[in-house]
Amino acid sequence: MSDLILPKIDKNTVQKKDFIVSKLRKITSADNVLSHVQELRPYETDALAAYKQTPLTVVLPENTEEVSKILKFCNEENIKVIPRGAGTGLSGGALPLQDAIMLGLGKFNKIIEIDFNNKCVVTQPGVTNLSITHAVQHKGFYYAPDPSSQLACSIGGNVAENSGGVHSLKYGTTTNNILGIEMVMMDGTICRIGGKTLDQEGYDLMGLFCGSEGLLGVITEVTVKILKTPQTVRAALIGFSTIEDGGKCVSDIISNGIVPAGMEIMDKSLIIATDNFAKAGYPRDAEVLMIVELDGTKSDVDNLLKQVADIAKKNNSTSLKLSNTEKERQSFWSGRKAAFPACGEMAPDYYCMDGSIPRGKLAVALKEIKKLSKKYDLKVVNAFHAGDGNLHPIIVFDGGNKDQFQRTEQLGAEILKLCVKLGGVLTGEHGVGIEKRELMCEMFNDKDIQQQLNIKKSLDQKNLLNPGKVYPILRKCAEEGRVHVHRGEEKFPDLPRF
Repeated sequence: MSDLILPKIDKNTVQKKDFIVSKLRKITSADNVLSHVQELRPYETDALAAYKQTPLTVVLPENTEEVSKILKFCNEENIKVIPRGAGTGLSGGALPLQDAIMLGLGKFNKIIEIDFNNKCVVTQPGVTNLSITHAVQHKGFYYAPDPSSQLACSIGGNVAENSGGVHSLKYGTTTNNILGIEMVMMDGTICRIGGKTLDQEGYDLMGLFCGSEGLLGVITEVTVKILKTPQTVRAALIGFSTIEDGGKCVSDIISNGIVPAGMEIMDKSLIIATDNFAKAGYPRDAEVLMIVELDGTKSDVDNLLKQVADIAKKNNSTSLKLSNTEKERQSFWSGRKAAFPACGEMAPDYYCMDGSIPRGKLAVALKEIKKLSKKYDLKVVNAFHAGDGNLHPIIVFDGGNKDQFQRTEQLGAEILKLCVKLGGVLTGEHGVGIEKRELMCEMFNDKDIQQQLNIKKSLDQKNLLNPGKVYPILRKCAEEGRVHVHRGEEKFPDLPRF
């Protein structure tokens, strides 16, 4: 965050730019290699736009063979490589370095095969999340993971970050919905893991690569599971006058054996903001608003929705609406889906956090976040994937005010420390990237981190693939008297802020 250790730029690498560009243009079309300042501007940040850095150059390969040749060349010449998908990541995982090339997968944008018999789709990584569903919905199928950015985020990026979404509670995150990947290692080796079958022999390498944030290889193909569209989908919109009642209702629904397709919570500030923006008809007097979605056969959904309504009433719900039509269900979600643009109307900038806590600690977390909001004099609105404890506090601020931005970084770090303190983890789906890198020692000791780095080194010995991400330089740990571990020579460059 704002206390990142800043290194000197490797001037020798910068001086090799012309050499690098000329070599890349022999591997792929000259039009696919971007080197002028104005061409590089769109690639200087991902969706964590508070940090910006112009890459040395950008290359846009068109096939797996070109990716292999590019990585092999970079490995031989000790050139750092930053993989990038759609750039919608919120943790700075695709942030470039001044002395590195950016390898963009934007041209990998085709669905290769749709196999309804085996209920799967083979796709290139640049295909957007929602495009998978659009490609199969005419046959009554869909792709379950649904990040809020599903209209724009790419499947390859979803795999790299193990993205989730509203429906993760019932259907799992990306790791539970992929069957196979094709990956190119830093030395240019092309490998395939998995395929169209549900089970694979040997080590669970898919579990290792899914969520590895571009540190272990470049994904060039993904095989995803598709599911039959449920017969019936209905939702409940439930208001509560206290945070405790809402949190207790979440726990009671799960403990009663009910597994909703999705279960979301919003606090009062976000209720009002989203209702102003989307005109969703939310109960503006509620302290907490919960959306519970159930899917399955009509009889099962109707029965479960009745149980949810009864549980809500036992937990002192102040309002309760059940959707009877698809239009009503969509209206329940319209405000929640508009959370980001709604926050955009509250302040010039917003910072969307991501952490996970045990479900039973939802009320505690909200109360503590409210205290931290007052401490740092910054407004925070909260949205939770309540069913799996994945919370998304959104800090709204003015990026033109340096003091506000520094306080935003500090507040964000405090919220993530709170998640760990409550028995949770630093991220639910956004990844670590650079945003949470210096907080990794809040969860792991040096030996834990060294073991993870040993895996990284076994696949990328020179630390050339997305260096400077995920693992801390450990200054904070050192200040606490912990022992340093060797993390390579890579340090983070000078990043211009707002």
